[in-house]
Amino acid sequence: MTKNVGSLDRTIRLVVGIVLLVLPFIAGWSMLWTVISVVVALVLLGTAAARTCPLYTMLGMKTEKS
Repeated sequence: MTKNVGSLDRTIRLVVGIVLLVLPFIAGWSMLWTVISVVVALVLLGTAAARTCPLYTMLGMKTEKS
């Protein structure tokens, strides 16, 4: 897979992912919102770690500078 996630995009995904991973356990959200938050967090952290986003690929977008 080609890299299509740039540095700023990756940093934002990491920060939002960590917040969404921790927040439901601190705030005491319901089980449904906790599961949704954790799933979204894992997707964001995964795409940040891999530096590739399948949605960007489908839309032909790229924030990585060549």
